[in-house]
Amino acid sequence: MSPPRLSPATAAAAHADVVQPRYDRARLRPGIVHLGLGAFFRAHGALYTEDVLAPDPDPWGIIGVSLQRPDQRDRLAPQGGLYVARECEADAPLSRIVGSVLGVLVAPEDPGAVLAAMTAPETAIVSLTVTEKAYCLDPATGRLDAAHPAIIRDLANPLAPRTAIGLLAAALARRRAAGRAPFTVLCCDNLMGNGRLLAGLVQDFAALSDDRLARWIAGNATFPATMVDRIVPATTAEDIAAVELATGLHDAAPVLHERFRQWVIEDRFVGARPPWERAGAELVSDVAPYEHMKLRMLNASHSALAYLGYLAGHATIAEAVADPALAGYLRRLWAEITPMLPALPGVSLDGYAETLLTRYGNPAIRHRTWQIAMDGSQKLRVRLLPTIHERLQRGLPVPCLALAVAGWLRYAGGIDERGGAIEVRDPLAGELRAALEAAGAEPAAKVRAALGFAAIFGAELPAEARFVAALTDAYAALLRLGTRAAAQTL
Repeated sequence: MSPPRLSPATAAAAHADVVQPRYDRARLRPGIVHLGLGAFFRAHGALYTEDVLAPDPDPWGIIGVSLQRPDQRDRLAPQGGLYVARECEADAPLSRIVGSVLGVLVAPEDPGAVLAAMTAPETAIVSLTVTEKAYCLDPATGRLDAAHPAIIRDLANPLAPRTAIGLLAAALARRRAAGRAPFTVLCCDNLMGNGRLLAGLVQDFAALSDDRLARWIAGNATFPATMVDRIVPATTAEDIAAVELATGLHDAAPVLHERFRQWVIEDRFVGARPPWERAGAELVSDVAPYEHMKLRMLNASHSALAYLGYLAGHATIAEAVADPALAGYLRRLWAEITPMLPALPGVSLDGYAETLLTRYGNPAIRHRTWQIAMDGSQKLRVRLLPTIHERLQRGLPVPCLALAVAGWLRYAGGIDERGGAIEVRDPLAGELRAALEAAGAEPAAKVRAALGFAAIFGAELPAEARFVAALTDAYAALLRLGTRAAAQTL
């Protein structure tokens, strides 16, 4: 007999060791709208919020918004928004039922309902985790890509926008027209200066139709920068079955995560906010040093390990980092990265690197290399290329960084080193593969073809002979020696 499905009516029937919400959910009121209700936010921001909700009526319930598909709504709606967060640690796995998400809206189905939620007087914060490609950013300028089809569509349909940028601008316009204060816009994506970047994109969008709105946003809304960190693998059918066994309830939308978490937030809000510091969030005046450390050390090494690990035949990050050749490579990669980072009081970068190795090696977290490898053309330019540029400016070599880019290049070619097909998931996948195939077999030609994508590499790095040489050497080593030997050699 199948166990009952998780819902407000069945939650109390969960096994005794399952942690239940410590507040009266019926008295929880919405105050946060979150765009992009994926697994990461539900295992990170929603849990920080869950941990500070009080027994008394609290205004920090979350309305989630799916920007593309109804899948998340369809999984969570029958459960009343409840889901299980499973902490995956070998020593003491822990399951908890999370109640902070009160409902889910689907922007393409009903953009009006999304705008109404964002415009509601009680909404104090609109947060978002939508990944790099959803920002419609022109990488050459760092500004909004006004020619992006999704942006053109939103400008032509101001009452029914679908992009995160269009929704933010439209909701802020409505609040201005109603004489209400703006909400705080809290970007939680892995982008350097994410708050400042998002503010510029929203103002660019607004200025395309109403310059006065753009000026009002600039003068009244706040876009705090953040740094978020927690490993959250994609949920599989096996994970759903395991959660069912652990809880005694069927949950169609559980999330799995490691114990470690970090959230650094620029303390710059228009109005009220949850007391997230009570749950361990760090409210600071300047997030930049933390961003640099995380993007350049964690995200860069994650991407490097994803491409090289996949090519070496490893399905998960834990398997990849257990490979001595790749673990040794990571340490040498970090040795190239850390001299480029600003000092952070009280933080040892070497200690941080060792913590990352431990986290990566957690066997209870099956973070798949193919998942991290997705959208590499968007990730390279923020995770790896800035450090390469800075080292070259100082006259320093980049062999390990170049090998990470070479790993991406070989991965993007769609064929692994055993001759098997790779399902490359990337906005530029088709164009990249066509260009690489047309270039022929020579490593130098393949590298030239890849560097021709200005949207990824810009103009400076392709003209830098030292980078071209290092990338060509690394790519040739992958072809000649194989991934593990190349990682040990370079």
